Amino acid sequence: MDVINTSGRRKTAVARVYMKPGNGNITVNKRDYSEYFTTGTLQYIVKQPFEITNNQGKYDVKVNLNGGGIKGQAEALRLAISKALVEVDAEYRPPLKAKGLLRRDPRMVERKKPGQPKARKKFQFSKR
Repeated sequence: MDVINTSGRRKTAVARVYMKPGNGNITVNKRDYSEYFTTGTLQYIVKQPFEITNNQGKYDVKVNLNGGGIKGQAEALRLAISKALVEVDAEYRPPLKAKGLLRRDPRMVERKKPGQPKARKKFQFSKR
């Protein structure tokens, strides 16, 4: 098996993943993932696809992350790792799909409209 290259997106965050067999090292932007994602919740989000498929410590993952905030980046990385695991073995697809990890979350920030201060907020209306 060669290096598997996939990508994942969430809001404006983009994660490009290079996965190969190894001993479970996850490197994000040339730093360890636990140093990059400091909270336990975000670290859990990143490791979730490996836990669901019982692959902890079997693959080395090198990630390029850019755009968005820290939570969006973690979820983009989760999607990219899930897609890479499905490329490794198709039988990982049903459990990942059941947990919703193969679906790209389509929610984005709504654009600002002209004549309004924000996307939905309006300036105060005066009838007279």
